[in-house]
Amino acid sequence: MSTEPTPKPVPRVRRIRFAYPTGALDRHFVKKEGEGEGDLVMSHIVAVLSAMFPEGEDFFVRSVRRYADKVDDPELKAQVAGFIGQEVTHGREHRALNERLQEMGYPTRRVDRRTRIGLGRAEQKLSGLSCLAMTAALEHYTAALAETLLTDERAQRLLGSTEVRSLLLWHAVEESEHKAVAFDVYRAAGGTERRRIRTMHFVTVTFILGVLGHTLLSLLQDRAAYNPVRLVRSIAALRHSPFLTRQVFRRITAYNRPGFHPDDHDNSELLERWTAELFGAEGKLADKLR
Repeated sequence: MSTEPTPKPVPRVRRIRFAYPTGALDRHFVKKEGEGEGDLVMSHIVAVLSAMFPEGEDFFVRSVRRYADKVDDPELKAQVAGFIGQEVTHGREHRALNERLQEMGYPTRRVDRRTRIGLGRAEQKLSGLSCLAMTAALEHYTAALAETLLTDERAQRLLGSTEVRSLLLWHAVEESEHKAVAFDVYRAAGGTERRRIRTMHFVTVTFILGVLGHTLLSLLQDRAAYNPVRLVRSIAALRHSPFLTRQVFRRITAYNRPGFHPDDHDNSELLERWTAELFGAEGKLADKLR
């Protein structure tokens, strides 16, 4: 006797606000494991990623919206609406954080501008379907990193108890909630496996080079980076980063397997636990919901 598949939850759009009063964040706000000193390089990497998010989220929304009319499945239509609402909110909240980081000395406005130019060129030169394939690939990266944050206590400890930790945990939950939406729209639009996998190779190169390049330029503007001992120690610590493990690498490269789907990695229990912990009646972020 056949049974109907369980419908996937629709991504919930949460009205939420974070605040960053002056002095609330240390200059190097990512903490070293077991040390009070801030992690120089990881602080710059997180700032760069945050600076890339708003324009990236806008690109994702445009790419998915362009093919929304190809979606006939009512369940996927509802998920697309939730995806768009979540991504718009992510962009807004990261812009607020990025302004605070700019005031602290991080070049977030420059990174934002360069990201906008780069993605604009991609939209001019590539087809809409290739832009959608880029969105699906980048969504896989963000989901893999998000679920690493949600599952690895070492990753959570790096963020201390700051408002940045709260924002990134919220963002991680929602990225995990909608991780398959762009992928499913790509399939509904007729995207092929060959294009999907080739686009992932392209995205991997450009994304990693982009993060490395922006981080290097950001470090060049930080006087602390000219302390050779501190800089070398911080670079060496990357070998032990919870975000650079073999498990994370395998999770990301699984995307290149023919027949892959984001839901191959079941995150339902993880989401249930974190949704209650963050947004339940006694949730840690319940007071930030509007």
